[in-house]
Amino acid sequence: MKRAWFLLAVAGLLQAQEGSGTSSFFYGSRPSGAATAQEIPLSLATAIDRGLKTNLGLIVAEQRTRAARGARDIARSDLLPDISANMSQASEQINLAAFGFSSFPGIAPIVGPFSLFDIRGQVSQTLFDRQALDRTKARASDIRASELQTRDAREAVTLVVTALYLQAVSGASRVEAARAQVTTATALYNQASEFKKAGTVPAIDVLRAQVEMQSRQQKLITFENDNAKQKLRLARAIGLPDGQLFRLTNEIPYEPVQAVSLEPAMQRAFAERKDYQSLAARVESARLSVRAAGAGRLPTLEFNGDYGAIGRSPVSAHGTYTARVNLHVPIFQGGRVKGEMEEADAEARQLEAQLDDLRGRIAFEVRSALLDLKAASERVEVSRSAAGLARQQETQARDRFAAGVTNNLEVVQAQSAVAASNEDYISSLYGYIVARASLARATGEIEKIIPSLLTGAIK
Repeated sequence: MKRAWFLLAVAGLLQAQEGSGTSSFFYGSRPSGAATAQEIPLSLATAIDRGLKTNLGLIVAEQRTRAARGARDIARSDLLPDISANMSQASEQINLAAFGFSSFPGIAPIVGPFSLFDIRGQVSQTLFDRQALDRTKARASDIRASELQTRDAREAVTLVVTALYLQAVSGASRVEAARAQVTTATALYNQASEFKKAGTVPAIDVLRAQVEMQSRQQKLITFENDNAKQKLRLARAIGLPDGQLFRLTNEIPYEPVQAVSLEPAMQRAFAERKDYQSLAARVESARLSVRAAGAGRLPTLEFNGDYGAIGRSPVSAHGTYTARVNLHVPIFQGGRVKGEMEEADAEARQLEAQLDDLRGRIAFEVRSALLDLKAASERVEVSRSAAGLARQQETQARDRFAAGVTNNLEVVQAQSAVAASNEDYISSLYGYIVARASLARATGEIEKIIPSLLTGAIK
């Protein structure tokens, strides 16, 4: 549970922002390349770079932006000229009797066959259509909202990849600590076995040491399995080919940060958060859609014209043209405009409520992140001190057991204390770094902050 709390927080942030289904996109990807037999090094910077190219959440956001541009072009086409051309060559024969002309003397009821050639260009241009104009403006606002959402998706990918990378690094640290504990427990078991042979300790001390050794071995197996799955989750989020082996090359050591004031953090959040700006643009688009719906009551003015040549053949064709201005005045539309306005207004009010909620949620996220950062920092200091004390306790217990002052129960208890303190330290350390990343995400600055966290290499 301690290992996963920060990933649950990350998932909560994304779910609150994107909706219940979309957040899962950020844990998937479109794999690229082919797996190699060699183990490749993977730094956090490289992992983020790959994620920004292959992560499914960002790909989906980018395609939504393309779709928004297409919708804008469709709406704008109603305001641009529509130009076309056609050419036809026909041969016709007409039965006049079919049209009631059957009793004219000297005129045969069948006329033709005769040829008809026509080549013509047509143009139509909207001169005034307020509804089409407002609809185009609304779609343009949708593009801006989608572009901002794509930029926000980049930050979401950065946060997810960072969290998964840190989880894998912390898992590797647990494996390393567990191996050290297995080595220590094995040495204690061997020591107890030698003492029993010498007759200085009872058999129960050997059994106790053996139980502790096997318990540590079980922990090691669990941690190794967990770490392997953590690396799989990271590989999936950044689009590594299936089966590609890699090793993590970065760790993020603890480095206290200066205290962050609430008000400046709030101001940065509202100025930098792309999800907030995107939703504000969607509200603007919805308001323009309401106005566009209301413009359905207004007249529209359109020009239609054509120019071409018509005749029995191309040689005998003569130029003709038509120029027409159409004024369309709506009189009764059966309540359609009112219904469209109500529908658009309901959507706009819903988005306005969501924007107000998001403003409150941003304030909540910033406050929560500051609290988490303060608590995580304090927890690191306490757990680091506790880990040092636990190691001293283990050393003294082993010395007392070797001197025959006590049995190995003290050693086993000290080993358990070392294991627990190591787990607390690892969890608190990487929880602290994710708390810093979460604060950067809450203030919309994660792409600026993450590079400054890259320090050191795993030893």
